[in-house]
Amino acid sequence: MKTRSEITDVSLEMDSLYGKVGTPERDAFRTEAYAYCMGQIIRDARRKAKVSQKELSERIGVSKSYISGIEKGQIEPGACMFYRIIDALGLRVDIVKPAN
Repeated sequence: MKTRSEITDVSLEMDSLYGKVGTPERDAFRTEAYAYCMGQIIRDARRKAKVSQKELSERIGVSKSYISGIEKGQIEPGACMFYRIIDALGLRVDIVKPAN
């Protein structure tokens, strides 16, 4: 096994790969990352509820390919659509203030 003895600053790595915070490149990366994470959350919730993409799409009145696109992170649903999906899966979202 090959090991590296260097310590890497994650912020510098992110800057190098995706541009500095506040740049269009970094903002684009962040948007893509959030879309991917949201898609994974929806996919996991759908699977746990034992609901197919087709069934979910029918429940909320969209195409199966739209659900697939969300789960792959290719489509970022707006807040309204996110709540429709969550509701169709019998879930709820709680918004809470973090403990300090």
